[in-house]
Amino acid sequence: MEMTPTVADERPARSAEEAVERLRAALYEVGIILPSLRIDPVTGAHGDPYALVDLGRCNLSVASRLAAALRVRSVEA
Repeated sequence: MEMTPTVADERPARSAEEAVERLRAALYEVGIILPSLRIDPVTGAHGDPYALVDLGRCNLSVASRLAAALRVRSVEA
């Protein structure tokens, strides 16, 4: 799966699908894969802007790496 780089000041996503793909790419860039990442099927059925992103489940290792990536980002900001 090819991931495209993201830019911090990108325009807002125009669709739920685009938002999920951007999030997937950004997580991939810091070495994190959330296999269950998707659009919530219940809210997604109502379409944008009501769709919610379902981050899914992850193991402790992934949760720890995600927290570390967020901490690093908050220090850089």
